[in-house]
Amino acid sequence: MTVELSAQAAYIVAALLFILALAGLSKHETAGAGNSFGIAGMVIALAATVALAIDRDIEGWGLALLVGGTAVGAAIGLWRARVVQMTGMPELIALLHSFVGLAAVLVGWNGYLHVERHLDGPEARALKAEGLLSIHSAEVFIGVFIGAVTLTGSIVAFLKLSARIKSSPLMLPGKNALNLGALTVFFVLTAWFVVDPQLWLLVAVTLVALTLGWHLVASIGGGDMPVVVSMLNSYSGWAAAASGFLLENNLLIITGALVGSSGAYLSYIMCRAMNRSFLSVIAGGFGLESAATGSDVELGQHREIDAERVAELLADADSVVITPGYGMAVARAQYGVAELTSKLRERGATVRFGIHPVAGRLPGHMNVLLAEAKVPYDIVLELDEINDDFDNTSVVLVIGANDTVNPAAAEDAGSPISGMPVLNVWEADNVVVFKRSMASGYAGVPNPLFYRDNTAMLFGDAKERVDDILRAL
Repeated sequence: MTVELSAQAAYIVAALLFILALAGLSKHETAGAGNSFGIAGMVIALAATVALAIDRDIEGWGLALLVGGTAVGAAIGLWRARVVQMTGMPELIALLHSFVGLAAVLVGWNGYLHVERHLDGPEARALKAEGLLSIHSAEVFIGVFIGAVTLTGSIVAFLKLSARIKSSPLMLPGKNALNLGALTVFFVLTAWFVVDPQLWLLVAVTLVALTLGWHLVASIGGGDMPVVVSMLNSYSGWAAAASGFLLENNLLIITGALVGSSGAYLSYIMCRAMNRSFLSVIAGGFGLESAATGSDVELGQHREIDAERVAELLADADSVVITPGYGMAVARAQYGVAELTSKLRERGATVRFGIHPVAGRLPGHMNVLLAEAKVPYDIVLELDEINDDFDNTSVVLVIGANDTVNPAAAEDAGSPISGMPVLNVWEADNVVVFKRSMASGYAGVPNPLFYRDNTAMLFGDAKERVDDILRAL
């Protein structure tokens, strides 16, 4: 069997492993195996690519760059995976998406420089003879456009998630018209480039796409960033697929399609969970029907509580529900929460977790944290599984969550998060909110929950307060 055929066979095996990885990652119990499948698939794909490059007489600096780039990338990836905190995962993933977009742009430009730039060259003549030159030109243009949108959109998401820029949405006049105008320009330039592939057209679409990607994500508020991350994941997949068509690499096409479709479906599921329009997400207008009202709105007087009193409430409780949010990740309180869960269950209390679909800054963020702390999977429930049980719950502990437990979503038609399904924690007998201050959440929307008669605020670092409760118990 030739190296070419062996490489293609290896690509098929890698593609199957990637499919198994997605299937495994769909459940807590099989996530470890799914991750292993993905790693194995990527190792096989890289090895086959290097072998194929050697067989095609790529040598000297070309081979050195290929092998060296793979080694350097692997070293950086291992280093970042070892040092990154769970609180930093959302922005790291957004940044990784930007690399995929950049790669797609570079592949597209490389395709132009090898073919359309030299229409009298052997590659262009061969494509003309087969009637495929126009298709190649369309692949170049579309690949560059998708990649550039992904590149700048992911960078803006990274900056927002890492708090390097404000999370509030950018509200340019006529923003929808600007987005539609950019798409119209893209379609016109694409048709023009297919007929007459000139350099300035490729430069123009690159600049338009870079601007559009920046504006799309900048126009989305911070509270909706979990959906944005999954959306960018989808974009990066389609960018990879576009690169696969240009490089005639079936593995890239399959992998890109898997990532693109799964990311799009995840975005759709999350939009349904938040009662938002999927098309609105793509258009960069997600959740912007009204502006946030700010954190200085007077909603009443809050009531404070200390750890000893919380311990007393928990000691007398028959049923406890814990609703975690990003604040738990920041404080790294998941281990103390897991210990508290074990202690309460030993005392005979029923303890469960209520997880909102967009809790944290990343889809599945809270589930990963709780799994890391060895919380049993069977007591970690989704919103629709737990919401009907709050009115029969003795105590709810809201640890670092804010927007996902905000009753304004259900009761205030003028709220920016109106219509978004939330955890109905206020229906419980007692609600204890762990927070550092009375500030609004990431979406910048005041939370009336803090002022309810059955709500008490436990201020301070979540990990320290959980430890205080454990000592009191």
